[in-house]
Amino acid sequence: MYSLTKKLETMSKPIRKPFQFETDSITSKNKPNSNNEDINSVIRPNSSPFNHRDLSTGELRLSDTKSYKFTSNDLIECGVIGEGNFGIVCKMIHEKSGTMMAVKRIHSTVDERCQKQMIKEFDIVMRDNTCPHIVQFYGALFKEGDCWICMELMNTSLDYFYKFVYHKLDQFIPESILAYITFATLQALDYIKSRWKIIHRDVKPSNILVSRTTLKLCDFGISGQLIDSIAKTRDAGCRPYLPPERIDPTRATLDGYDVRSDVWSLGITLYEISTGYFPFREWTSVFDQLEQIIEGPSLELKIDRLSDNCKNFVNTCLNKDEKQRPKYKQLLEHEFLRKAKQLHKTENVSGYLSHIIDGLEKNTDKFQLYYYLPSNSQ
Repeated sequence: MYSLTKKLETMSKPIRKPFQFETDSITSKNKPNSNNEDINSVIRPNSSPFNHRDLSTGELRLSDTKSYKFTSNDLIECGVIGEGNFGIVCKMIHEKSGTMMAVKRIHSTVDERCQKQMIKEFDIVMRDNTCPHIVQFYGALFKEGDCWICMELMNTSLDYFYKFVYHKLDQFIPESILAYITFATLQALDYIKSRWKIIHRDVKPSNILVSRTTLKLCDFGISGQLIDSIAKTRDAGCRPYLPPERIDPTRATLDGYDVRSDVWSLGITLYEISTGYFPFREWTSVFDQLEQIIEGPSLELKIDRLSDNCKNFVNTCLNKDEKQRPKYKQLLEHEFLRKAKQLHKTENVSGYLSHIIDGLEKNTDKFQLYYYLPSNSQ
């Protein structure tokens, strides 16, 4: 086994400050073109500033029967709702239809050929999304080197949702709601993998969106392909939800990693929203991350108020050996989720979500972006 010092010597890429907010996800690795039309199949070359003029007009498909040709001039900005290293997310209104939406604006380095392929990929997603727990895409266009991605506007993210519950209301999320969140997220992850051959690679509370009636997964990869720098440094620096196999240089393989990487990230997410805290102390370097995740003891959820089924589910996701972690379909059969499929009929999910969102909308307090697990807590 390499020492931590030896491991650090192999990680020559620059260290990013831990816990920076990101609005963009990393997608499944590029694959050669195949007959199954994997929508992640195109390798994205660099571009010149002269290649961003052709696709400044796009199609905005709001429903099966309502679509519009549009440009950026047809969208009225109503404020920024998220910012990250690779772009911003704004609330905008499509003037002609009066539709409110979230628009992600990402700086793009892809050329005209890849722009056309990206638009084709968005078209596939818009036409072929039958999963109720995936955010709806409306359309995309390119403007002056930036990609504008128009999508369904939700009320908030699970990140702000759980922090409000634990740190403002001094309450906790009921286990029945935890089960529903888990089921909805798993169903979305399984859908994008089986339907589109996409592995999310950035599962975290800020990428699970909440409305008054449901939860939906976003940032599952399409937009992430636009950013060459992410693909080149996909595991560089401290990123809080990475599993051991993605940060330990001694375990890197040419084949990359599979859906069990997302299972670990889901486990960290569930631990976080079950306790109200991110489960590790704050990292200041890659050394800290290696020491805690790879060299440290296995993470285990031990909250007394949670059932054994719930704790077993989360702890199963957090197995350090990815070969021992279950994949999506096995997890969907777990006893913890047995009642979640009928939860809308047996529990007032919409009532609970609406109650918390009402409080969030009235709240004027500012919350820190991340909360860390206190040293004396389990």
